[in-house]
Amino acid sequence: MTHAHTPATLLALAALAACSAQPPQPEDTRRAPRDETRARSGNPPFYEVGGRRYVVLDSAAGYVERGVASWYGPDFHGKRTATGETYDMHAMTGAHPTLPLPTWVRVTNLANGRSVELRLNDRGPFARNRIIDLSHAAAQRLGMIGSGTAFVEVQSLAGVAPEAQSAAPAARLYAQAGAFAEEQHARRLAARLADAGIAGVAVSEAQVEGRRWFRVHAGPVGSVAEYDALIERLHAAGVESPFLATY
Repeated sequence: MTHAHTPATLLALAALAACSAQPPQPEDTRRAPRDETRARSGNPPFYEVGGRRYVVLDSAAGYVERGVASWYGPDFHGKRTATGETYDMHAMTGAHPTLPLPTWVRVTNLANGRSVELRLNDRGPFARNRIIDLSHAAAQRLGMIGSGTAFVEVQSLAGVAPEAQSAAPAARLYAQAGAFAEEQHARRLAARLADAGIAGVAVSEAQVEGRRWFRVHAGPVGSVAEYDALIERLHAAGVESPFLATY
């Protein structure tokens, strides 16, 4: 299994799913995507797992992120989730470290274009470079059971028009190391990364909300293993928060 829960993590999740005034109810897998009231458990302002602090977002509106998904199944089937509900590996659910719970999201496999809509009701994954953990059913629909991981786009469905709820497969994926308003700063970082032996370092210019940015990225990467190795090299070179990007 690819889920990252360790004994320490399970203790942290137990705290997240502390008893509420109402007993936990089984999840209704027939629910349709909609905005829901925040769960009474699983939504602290912040929490810590493995020495890292995670800050829970105030809102899911406008959330879009690309990164690596993993999945979890039989080892957690029937156990409590962070919201206090029972985890059902056959339901369309997932776990996320910072989105408010529950939140409905659309997850798209960037390699094959398959998409699913699912309900987040758990916390995780806590492995580095992973942005979402999917139930067995969701992972199966996305075609990632065998590989265990996949490049995905996660988009909150809160306040999103149906025609906007799609993501095209990404042909070229990179690890972005930084973005700067001043080109000289971007060039300086790119030179430092190249000197560290990181291949494929480049600077690209982009307009974002009327502002010009110079983005430093490395790649492209063709697999999750290649992406993980590149992220580790960027960390070793002093880049604190690289992330998956498409150009």
